[in-house]
Amino acid sequence: MRYEVIVIGAGLGGLECACLLSQAGHSVLVLEKEHHVGGCLQSYRRRGLDYDTGFHYVGGLGEGQSLHEAFARLQLLDLPWHRLDEAYDRITVGDRTFSLVQGFDAFAGALAAEFPAEREALREYAGLLARIARDGGGEVRPADGNELLETGAWDYLSTRFRDPLLRDVLSGNALRMELRRESLPLFTFAHCNAGYVESSWRLRGPGSQIADRLAGHIRACGGDIRCDAEVCELAEKDGRLVAARCRDGEVYEADAFISDLHPATTCRLLCESRLLRKSYRRRMDTQPNTVGMLTVSLRLRPQTLRYFNHNHYVYAQPDVWASCRGEGPVKAVMVSCRVPEDGTDFTRQVDLLTPMAWERCLPWADTTVGRRGEAYRAMKDRLADECQALAERVVPGLGDRVEERHISTPLTYRDYTGTPEGSAYGLRKDYHEPLTALLSPRTPVPNLWLTGQSLMLHGVHGVTMTALRTCAAMGNGNLF
Repeated sequence: MRYEVIVIGAGLGGLECACLLSQAGHSVLVLEKEHHVGGCLQSYRRRGLDYDTGFHYVGGLGEGQSLHEAFARLQLLDLPWHRLDEAYDRITVGDRTFSLVQGFDAFAGALAAEFPAEREALREYAGLLARIARDGGGEVRPADGNELLETGAWDYLSTRFRDPLLRDVLSGNALRMELRRESLPLFTFAHCNAGYVESSWRLRGPGSQIADRLAGHIRACGGDIRCDAEVCELAEKDGRLVAARCRDGEVYEADAFISDLHPATTCRLLCESRLLRKSYRRRMDTQPNTVGMLTVSLRLRPQTLRYFNHNHYVYAQPDVWASCRGEGPVKAVMVSCRVPEDGTDFTRQVDLLTPMAWERCLPWADTTVGRRGEAYRAMKDRLADECQALAERVVPGLGDRVEERHISTPLTYRDYTGTPEGSAYGLRKDYHEPLTALLSPRTPVPNLWLTGQSLMLHGVHGVTMTALRTCAAMGNGNLF
């Protein structure tokens, strides 16, 4: 069978593109190399409990907010969403704790109560976030935000806010991105924060519900999804792609192709094709990737920890930006609590996340899952112990409640999602070179488009906006 569109990769972006196109009546095939769809939305089950890999919360789902319309179209709004407390994120720096509050005026007001001399600057920053949220529900256009793209997030914060502690607090929940003074654009920093200030939500149950819902809708609209189908080559004829060849020997033909893979991986699928210039390949291969994450998933003994309806970010000492490079001892940790599913007020699961540089994984870069050796396990355990010790500053006695734990590193992400270096946020964006860092969904190949976290923005919100942009670039802008 020949398809109109083949989507390579069943991460969030690939599934969303396939869902939108199949809704519009196109014949769509999704090819996924893993056993299950979802990418970083995949969950795994151990002794009766589901554990998430990359999803913890999302912003902007309220009616009229930045993600509401897209999620309504994707039929994701009726999943069991659970709104977080008004103080959705708590930031502990050293021995002081501050709250980030939902609602732009409330956000500025709560912080102004702690930093009264910064009231006007906080109002200005909240206004910037509000404008981004207001404009963020449709196609993301880099040209509309050149100033944001060409301004460093650190430069913006350090010139607007005199108090270094306030700069730390405003950056404190930014483990959702790579905090890097010398490269992070204000565009990325502000977009990644705006939706959560609108409103913040968790799922009751695993994040894989999002992927499963999208997959079910694709099939209901006549689309097809094949797992264990790793694409190894894209075949061309007369200047266009004509087929995807899989490692198992199957060949699937289509008129158009969307890749939800990392851009460098996508280029390698075209082998020696002349459709891609060497300069384009070199750009995809040499652009740095963002840092990865160490995730410690804790299973707690029953009835030992009451559920807390917020996230907590903990920093051992001031200078949040220096704490997030993923090097040396653990200096920063996000503490995320799973919504109880048993009708009680007690959680059974807590996730701890901290940045982890790829360089720490290099001794085991040539190994595979389950075969990395004792030194690797010892390294994971040591870092997990450090995460737990830091988390105990805000959850005293956490370690005594732990029944078992599961630890993943950038190597785990690489092997299960195919992301080079296990990067948590895709390609690094650099405000010094905004037009080379922010990729277009269009490629030099006339019937190949890109989607996913490396293009414009990462995270659930960013990937969803990018999927809309990819479909619009294909000539389906009338759908949105």
